[in-house]
Amino acid sequence: MREKDLDKWVGRYRRAWESNDPKDIAALWTEDAVFYRRPDEEPVRGRDAIVQAWLEVADAAGETTFEYEVLGFGDGVGFVRGWTTYLTTPPAEFSNLWVIRLERSGRAHEFTEWWMQAP
Repeated sequence: MREKDLDKWVGRYRRAWESNDPKDIAALWTEDAVFYRRPDEEPVRGRDAIVQAWLEVADAAGETTFEYEVLGFGDGVGFVRGWTTYLTTPPAEFSNLWVIRLERSGRAHEFTEWWMQAP
Protein backbone atom coordinates (compact mmCIF):
# COMPACT_ATOMS: atom_id res chain seq x y z
CA MET A 1 0.00 0.00 0.00
CA ARG A 2 1.18 3.50 -0.83
CA GLU A 3 0.14 7.06 -0.05
CA LYS A 4 -1.75 7.22 -3.34
CA ASP A 5 -4.00 4.41 -2.03
CA LEU A 6 -4.92 6.62 0.93
CA ASP A 7 -5.52 9.55 -1.41
CA LYS A 8 -7.88 7.38 -3.49
CA TRP A 9 -9.70 6.29 -0.33
CA VAL A 10 -10.23 9.92 0.73
CA GLY A 11 -11.59 10.67 -2.75
CA ARG A 12 -14.05 7.79 -2.44
CA TYR A 13 -14.98 9.00 1.06
CA ARG A 14 -15.77 12.43 -0.34
CA ARG A 15 -17.91 10.92 -3.13
CA ALA A 16 -19.82 8.91 -0.53
CA TRP A 17 -20.22 12.06 1.58
CA GLU A 18 -21.82 13.82 -1.38
CA SER A 19 -23.93 10.93 -2.66
CA ASN A 20 -25.06 9.34 0.62
CA ASP A 21 -25.50 6.21 -1.48
CA PRO A 22 -25.32 3.18 0.85
CA LYS A 23 -23.24 1.32 -1.75
CA ASP A 24 -20.68 4.14 -1.92
CA ILE A 25 -20.50 4.26 1.87
CA ALA A 26 -20.23 0.49 2.29
CA ALA A 27 -17.45 0.30 -0.33
CA LEU A 28 -15.17 2.26 2.02
CA TRP A 29 -15.16 -0.27 4.86
CA THR A 30 -14.20 -3.84 5.62
CA GLU A 31 -17.02 -5.98 6.97
CA ASP A 32 -15.64 -5.75 10.52
CA ALA A 33 -14.55 -2.10 10.37
CA VAL A 34 -14.54 0.15 13.42
CA PHE A 35 -15.48 3.84 13.04
CA TYR A 36 -14.72 6.24 15.89
CA ARG A 37 -16.76 9.34 15.07
CA ARG A 38 -15.06 10.88 18.10
CA PRO A 39 -12.11 9.27 19.84
CA ASP A 40 -13.81 9.61 23.24
CA GLU A 41 -17.01 7.76 22.25
CA GLU A 42 -17.78 4.12 21.64
CA PRO A 43 -17.13 3.25 18.00
CA VAL A 44 -19.62 2.15 15.42
CA ARG A 45 -18.73 -1.49 14.67
CA GLY A 46 -19.28 -3.27 11.37
CA ARG A 47 -19.88 -2.11 7.83
CA ASP A 48 -23.68 -2.26 8.01
CA ALA A 49 -23.79 -0.31 11.27
CA ILE A 50 -21.41 2.30 9.83
CA VAL A 51 -23.65 2.79 6.78
CA GLN A 52 -26.71 3.18 9.04
CA ALA A 53 -24.95 5.61 11.41
CA TRP A 54 -23.64 7.64 8.45
CA LEU A 55 -27.10 7.99 6.92
CA GLU A 56 -28.59 9.09 10.25
CA VAL A 57 -26.45 12.26 10.21
CA ALA A 58 -25.86 12.63 6.46
CA ASP A 59 -25.09 16.04 5.01
CA ALA A 60 -26.97 17.09 1.90
CA ALA A 61 -25.14 17.08 -1.41
CA GLY A 62 -23.46 20.41 -2.06
CA GLU A 63 -23.80 21.47 1.57
CA THR A 64 -20.06 21.36 2.26
CA THR A 65 -16.68 22.04 0.78
CA PHE A 66 -13.72 19.93 1.83
CA GLU A 67 -9.99 20.26 1.41
CA TYR A 68 -7.35 17.95 2.81
CA GLU A 69 -3.73 17.01 2.89
CA VAL A 70 -2.16 13.65 3.64
CA LEU A 71 0.18 14.18 6.57
CA GLY A 72 1.72 10.73 6.42
CA PHE A 73 1.23 7.12 5.46
CA GLY A 74 3.07 3.95 6.38
CA ASP A 75 2.33 0.31 7.22
CA GLY A 76 -1.29 0.78 6.16
CA VAL A 77 -1.92 3.71 8.53
CA GLY A 78 -2.67 7.16 7.17
CA PHE A 79 -3.01 10.58 8.72
CA VAL A 80 -5.15 13.19 7.00
CA ARG A 81 -5.78 16.80 7.94
CA GLY A 82 -8.96 18.28 6.54
CA TRP A 83 -10.91 21.51 6.42
CA THR A 84 -14.69 21.40 6.07
CA THR A 85 -16.93 24.38 5.44
CA TYR A 86 -20.69 24.05 5.78
CA LEU A 87 -22.29 26.46 3.33
CA THR A 88 -24.85 27.69 5.81
CA THR A 89 -25.60 31.27 6.81
CA PRO A 90 -23.25 32.03 8.41
CA PRO A 91 -20.81 29.36 7.19
CA ALA A 92 -19.50 26.91 9.78
CA GLU A 93 -15.88 25.81 9.50
CA PHE A 94 -14.30 22.71 11.00
CA SER A 95 -10.78 21.34 11.24
CA ASN A 96 -10.39 17.58 11.03
CA LEU A 97 -7.72 15.01 11.78
CA TRP A 98 -8.28 11.47 10.58
CA VAL A 99 -6.35 8.33 11.38
CA ILE A 100 -7.22 5.63 8.86
CA ARG A 101 -6.06 2.01 8.87
CA LEU A 102 -6.39 0.51 5.42
CA GLU A 103 -6.26 -3.12 4.43
CA ARG A 104 -4.69 -4.29 1.19
CA SER A 105 -8.17 -4.29 -0.35
CA GLY A 106 -8.13 -0.49 -0.09
CA ARG A 107 -10.95 -0.52 2.47
CA ALA A 108 -10.69 0.97 5.92
CA HIS A 109 -10.52 -1.40 8.86
CA GLU A 110 -10.41 1.42 11.39
CA PHE A 111 -11.15 5.13 11.18
CA THR A 112 -10.80 7.65 13.98
CA GLU A 113 -11.89 11.23 13.52
CA TRP A 114 -11.10 14.33 15.54
CA TRP A 115 -12.94 17.49 14.60
CA MET A 116 -13.40 20.94 16.06
CA GLN A 117 -15.34 23.96 14.98
CA ALA A 118 -13.30 27.01 14.10
CA PRO A 119 -13.91 30.05 16.31
